[in-house]
Amino acid sequence: MREVAIIGIGQTPVQEHWPISLRHLALEASLNALQDANIERVDAVYVGNMMSGEITGQEHLGALLADSLGQAGAEAMKVEAACASGAAAFRVGMMAVASGMNDLVLVTGVEKMTDTSGRETTAALAMAADAEYEVAQGVSFVSLNALLMRRYMYEYGWERQDFANFVVTAHANGMNNPNAMFHMKVTPEQYTRCATIADPVGLLDASPVCDGAAAVILAPAEYARTLSPAPIRVRGSGIATAPIAAPTRC
Repeated sequence: MREVAIIGIGQTPVQEHWPISLRHLALEASLNALQDANIERVDAVYVGNMMSGEITGQEHLGALLADSLGQAGAEAMKVEAACASGAAAFRVGMMAVASGMNDLVLVTGVEKMTDTSGRETTAALAMAADAEYEVAQGVSFVSLNALLMRRYMYEYGWERQDFANFVVTAHANGMNNPNAMFHMKVTPEQYTRCATIADPVGLLDASPVCDGAAAVILAPAEYARTLSPAPIRVRGSGIATAPIAAPTRC
């Protein structure tokens, strides 16, 4: 197996992109990655996405993006693994390069969530749960996470305010990222006072509904330096699954 390196990256800001389609979000990030890597052609295109069919009515994202990029003829496919779809697509691309099947690979993660109502987006997100045993009972991921958070607090003796540093740190990092959706400082006091969504999960615990895309170009590490002055070596990658239904994880 060959070692793999990242030789180019591209990102869009994460926000509510009302005038921009899913195709064009993916296209913007991908073109930026190709430009950053100073290449024009790739051997394969892997797109990580969870909800395009449900929310935008568009599937076949691999071929769609390849065609939009002028890469028609390249191997292309969509990779779906719920909220880990982007990471799963990266792993598929990494394995393609490591195995020697491909030399230059574009991996793009994209999601367009704001084209529907909050109710419809919540229903689409719930498709990652167990449809027969969980979704049929009317649960959402916020309510499932509330059950898990409550159980964690019971098992380990935590109080709700003990979770504040996760949010404080995330927002502090966001202030240093021009592509982050929120650029605001959050204090532990603001965290404890925020509105409750599903007790004990509060508004600041929940990720927002938003749109965005990111892309990387992968190449064999052995000649990455001939393509990029500062390649990033992939040190490792792993993937595993847990029981899909939340109650069976406890």
